[in-house]
Amino acid sequence: MRAHPLATDAVLALGALASMVLGSFVDPHGPLGPSFRTRAPEPVSLLLMLLGAAALVFRRRSPRTVLAVTCGLSLVELATGEPRAPVAMSAVIALYTVAARTDRPTTWRTGLLTMAGLTGVAMLAGPLPWYAQENIGIFAWTGMAAAAGDAVRSRRAFVDAIRERAERAERTREEEARRRVAEERLRIARDLHDVVAHHIALVNVQAGVAAHVMDKRPDQAKEALAHVRDASRSALNELRATVGLLRQTGDPEAPTEPAPGLAVLDELLDTFRHAGLPVEATVQLGAGAGPDAEPLPAAVDLAAYRVIQEALTNVRKHAGPGARAQVSVVRVGASVEVTVLDDGGDSADSSPGDPGGGHGLLGMRERAGALGGSCFTGPRYGGGYRVHAILPV
Repeated sequence: MRAHPLATDAVLALGALASMVLGSFVDPHGPLGPSFRTRAPEPVSLLLMLLGAAALVFRRRSPRTVLAVTCGLSLVELATGEPRAPVAMSAVIALYTVAARTDRPTTWRTGLLTMAGLTGVAMLAGPLPWYAQENIGIFAWTGMAAAAGDAVRSRRAFVDAIRERAERAERTREEEARRRVAEERLRIARDLHDVVAHHIALVNVQAGVAAHVMDKRPDQAKEALAHVRDASRSALNELRATVGLLRQTGDPEAPTEPAPGLAVLDELLDTFRHAGLPVEATVQLGAGAGPDAEPLPAAVDLAAYRVIQEALTNVRKHAGPGARAQVSVVRVGASVEVTVLDDGGDSADSSPGDPGGGHGLLGMRERAGALGGSCFTGPRYGGGYRVHAILPV
């Protein structure tokens, strides 16, 4: 019906024509009540019924024009028909269409005008007395047509509003899901970068040391290779834990070890010391520092660890020989301040922002920004580099 509205209206018009023609053979005032085939319509009435039904075929394309045409044909029949044929049935259907496809004010104006016009002509100009039941029936049927059309229009508007609200809610859920997926991918990418950059830098340094002292000091070369093995194993473990977040339901369980934090900061610093970077660390998390200190939120703890890891990796990669680093983690009010300083060593340029650099500085800023904090990086006066992150607790 929705795919072929014109054909549907043609079938409706044919049914209306059949009903009007059959109704024109009924005499409501028979001796024993309404009787069939006791009267016959005039040829003019048959023509008016045919024209009214034909107009209904176009009721959806031009509802007001069809209503005007059917009302005109009905007025002619009401004023001249004897016996009267039910041509007004086509006007009732047209009025319903106008009410169902326009707004309520238009329905009220058009409905009242149609009811008053048809009923007034039937009472005043027709052959029947003004109080005849047929005249009252015209008033009732036109009123019901307007009310039914208005009710259908209201129902359609209500259903459309519900459907639109559901579609909007579905779009909002999809957008929220895409946003969360993008955020999770960004977080995983930062973790992968931190893991790979840190451990591969250590492997590179230790491998270089092993190659340099292999012939003259084999014991030191063995120690360097042992550090290479430990760093690579640690990198593989962390990569496995991170990639485990991407597994689907039913896959083998991912490692359940907790994410690294300041509790294992000494182990992190030892890896850099073994790589030849002297590091001094100061951790003060308030009056309760130590075993009884209040633990930091997991996100802040992980972010502080990653900032220190990335900053020291940059020092090891970019600072010159003999460089020294200082790490400070201090609780200041409602924030934790993480500072990593280096003296630049013997290199004239210790900036990690050289063309060969990666996304380490951007990752540190994004980690701090995700927690509502900030991260500042830049050269130090007199040489070296400074990384300062403020992480709200």
